[in-house]
Formats: sequence, C-alpha cells, structure tokens
Amino acid sequence: MSAADLTHKVAVVTGATGGMGQVIAADLVRAGAHVVTIARDPARADALRALIGPQAVGRLDVIPGDLSRRADVLTAAKTIRDRHDEIHVLINNAGAHFSEHRVSADGVEMHIALDYLAAYGLTTLLDTPLRRGRARVVNVASDTLNDTRQIKLAGRARPATLDLTGVENLAELNPAKGFVAFGAYARAKLMTVTAGYALARDLAGDAVTVNALHPGIVATDIIDDLVPALLRPVGALIRRSLLTPAEGARSALRLATDPGIAGVTGRYFNRDEESPTPPVSHDHAVQEKLLALSHAHFSG
Repeated sequence: MSAADLTHKVAVVTGATGGMGQVIAADLVRAGAHVVTIARDPARADALRALIGPQAVGRLDVIPGDLSRRADVLTAAKTIRDRHDEIHVLINNAGAHFSEHRVSADGVEMHIALDYLAAYGLTTLLDTPLRRGRARVVNVASDTLNDTRQIKLAGRARPATLDLTGVENLAELNPAKGFVAFGAYARAKLMTVTAGYALARDLAGDAVTVNALHPGIVATDIIDDLVPALLRPVGALIRRSLLTPAEGARSALRLATDPGIAGVTGRYFNRDEESPTPPVSHDHAVQEKLLALSHAHFSG
C-alpha cells in the first residue's frame, strides 16, 4: 500500500482532531483514503474538516464519542463495522497525559483508559474488517516505556514496569496511592506495545500487521504536561527544539503506507529505527494475562 493507491481504502485514525493526528488524517484523505475518526468535541471535528478542505466532503467520517469510555468505544466500533466491511489502516494515535490521578467513567485510571484500552478495544472489536482488509495497525506509543526518568542527565534508564501478579481487574493498575503521572503514562504505553505483540501473532494469519512507534518528541499539548516543573520557565525554548506535528506524523504514515515494509509486524520503532522494548513486554504469560484482563473490560 502506498500513498498513490489509497483510493477506495478505509483508514481509521484516532486522535485526529489535534496535533499529529490532524496531519495523519489530512494526508490520508489527500492520498485518496476514506478516513474515519472518533471525536468528543464537535468544534475540533469542524476544525479538522476545515483543515482538510473540500476533500473532507464524503471522505471524512466523524463519529462522536469519548475514547476513554468503554460504552463509546463499543458504540464507535459497531458503527464502523456497520458502515465498512473492510478496513485497510488503523492508526491508534489518541492519547493524553494527566498530571493528577483521574479515573474514567468505568473506574479505570485515565492513562490506561485512553492511552491503552482505546487502542486495544478498537483493534479487537474491528477484528473482522481488519482481517478482510489485510490491514496495517499502527499504535502510537512513547519511548517513556524504555525510560521513565523525566530528566535524563546521568544514571541508568528506568524502564516502565508492568506487574500483573494477582491483578484481577485493570482498575487496580495505576492506583491513587503512590501515583506518579509520568510513570503511569509510560506504563499505559508499555501495555499498548505488550498487547500489540500478542495481537500481531494472532492477526498474522490474515496478513494483518501490528506495529508500534515512538514518533519522536513532538511539540503537542502532551509535551506541555510532560515538561518537568524545573524546566517550565524555558518551555517555549524547548518546544522550538522539538519535532513539528508533521515531522512526527511522517513515521506513523510510513508504517501505515510504505510498500517497502509490507508484511513487517510485531515490531516497535523509535521513529524509523526498529528498537527494543523492556523484557516484560515480550513475556508471553504477561501478554496473555493482559489480553484476558482487557477482553474482560469490554465484555463485562
């Protein structure tokens, strides 16, 4: 699949109403794809339509919904299945960083609800059209999963952790007691990659690929939250040194459309370079338990 042959292709893109997601959605529409997104803010959806211009008419489909809510993910997935027999691209780009402990409407910590469960839910609930479309699934992660230190001046990297021993419900993860926002965010991204490795194996028989990437440090709203308090006085200077949303989007679009990497699956990329992830992410027992807990969230 290349940018030249996306006509009549269906692409689902989450987080398409801001930052990098806007660029991804707009580029896919301009390449001929029919793009579907889920948005909770009608004004931002209108802004996306305006950004894309006349091509958005008939080629951009906005489904209302809040991806942190289980019911909205279920409803959005059903709407997409009803409208599209095949999906050719799924880019799970939606995400946020929450500086304080918050829980979703379903009682799940918000990083896990939005940064992990939304991607897992859409990937599994859209299983049939993804298989029919021999789709490429791209999960936008973050290299915080490999190092949870906000200031990396010296010492060893501190990878995110994922201990599911005795865990019976995803609502138990990232509890309020001892909550560290940056670590909670990194754990959710680690969960996305960990589940993705297992889903890649399951979907490979139907030529569906599942890959994850760190798009680089992109100047988005999330970065404002992630900048440590010590460095906030120079926040504007930091933003000028970061990648633009268009530069960040390039890596995700490559994984979704580059014919040169057709068939590549179960990988994690730091921008365009394949990169390792913490050992726990490759533990099949951890992967299977995470899938079981995640399945229970959407079927409970």
